[in-house]
Amino acid sequence: MSHHIKGQPRHQSTFFPEAIDDFVTEDNPVRVIDMFVDHLDLLDLGFETVNPKLNGRPGYHPSTMLKLYIYGYLNRIQSSRRLEKESHRNVELMWLLERLRPDFKTIANFRKDNGKGIKNVCRKFVELCRQLNMFDDSAFAIDGSKFKAVNNKSKNYTPTKVQAHIERTEKSIQQYLSQMDTKDGDEKDIDTTVSTSKLAWLEQRLVELKALEIQVNEHPDKQVSQTDPDARLMKTQHMQRQVCYNVQSAVDTKHHLIVEHDVTMTTDRGQLTLVAEQVQKTLGKQDITIIADKGYFSRNDIKATQDLGMTANVPQTDTSGSEKKGIFNKSLFKYDKDQDLYICPAGEELPHRRNVTEDGLEQKVYVNFYACRDCDIRDKCTRSLKEPRKMRRWVHEDEIDAMQQRLDDNPEISVVRRQTVEHPFGTIKMWMGSTHFLMKRRKNVSIEMNLHVLAYNTEENDDNNGDSWFDGGHQAIMGDLA
Repeated sequence: MSHHIKGQPRHQSTFFPEAIDDFVTEDNPVRVIDMFVDHLDLLDLGFETVNPKLNGRPGYHPSTMLKLYIYGYLNRIQSSRRLEKESHRNVELMWLLERLRPDFKTIANFRKDNGKGIKNVCRKFVELCRQLNMFDDSAFAIDGSKFKAVNNKSKNYTPTKVQAHIERTEKSIQQYLSQMDTKDGDEKDIDTTVSTSKLAWLEQRLVELKALEIQVNEHPDKQVSQTDPDARLMKTQHMQRQVCYNVQSAVDTKHHLIVEHDVTMTTDRGQLTLVAEQVQKTLGKQDITIIADKGYFSRNDIKATQDLGMTANVPQTDTSGSEKKGIFNKSLFKYDKDQDLYICPAGEELPHRRNVTEDGLEQKVYVNFYACRDCDIRDKCTRSLKEPRKMRRWVHEDEIDAMQQRLDDNPEISVVRRQTVEHPFGTIKMWMGSTHFLMKRRKNVSIEMNLHVLAYNTEENDDNNGDSWFDGGHQAIMGDLA
């Protein structure tokens, strides 16, 4: 006799609940999705077919499709084919869609055709959180992360790579020609059909590569991705190279919600002001605090954020390369703010001589010709036999110094940044799986990212105790919507 728990016979008749609503508990997340979408003005947000045409076959309402996608991305189901399958067997989706079962093509077309509306819904959720005062007294950590595109590295070409392919192909052609000449001189009757076919293929490939070389050299970024033209070859973790997109995000340090994000095709440098300014617009206030890593350090960017009323915290980078050259680093030259001069490692004063403009920055030049000429440790200061060592200082460097002092006095700022902004990237990549994006081109990739961010924000923890947002936070949303 078995002591295991036994199931019911599959052919036994059962009485299901009278309403499918009985299968969905009161605190089920699908109820939040349903109420949230029903309270949105989809026409105002930019969704198509809200007001359908009177002629032709009726279509699904945008609210139905939006609910399906929010549920899908919230439950790691991004594929349109898998969403179609789930609508046939998933009780929660049966409740949410009122037993509608759209086909995968309809599902995919909705996502492709309603990028503007989906982005506005993502912002609408952040706006709702702002109305609930969730971003009060918060700083915002900004960072970028590389997400793999639908483009294999072998289908990405740079000038160096395409030249290597051309040389290899030309070498192969020469080898086949040599082999065919050898066979022609042989008395034996040898079939050269295979060699001729291979040679023709190589010659055609060489023509394609030379056309590709022209295309690569004419491209502004000097690279061409054949599968996804918008994707770019970038350095990722451990200095590896991968064809990807660089997703920028701003995350609040209080609730770890993604307040603003953008899909870019460049590195982090130069993105600080663009992302931070969007955060200001989203929150409707100027005096915000932003934190970023040294990859964002740019004097123009930091000055711009401070001019916009923000407090920036970005570690300064040292790119002088003096230590590698075996000479004194700039950090060994001490600046005297009161006298506006530098004191070199030999104890000599370098006064301000003139101003110059380099790379769009107005800089003050400090130099002491006579002291440098007769200095005993000159060889440790400069490699030039004629020119003395010069110090350059940006005219707004005092603001950079104040920011660096703030970071030195509060070392926990960098820890807060890592704990805040790196968690969302790791979570979303885990949801995506090994392939990351499913769609091609930046426009479509941005739509995917909007859905992932919306799903992440709705499920993000309300505190650090592991309690889900839906364990309590959804009550506030439902109450506010009601």
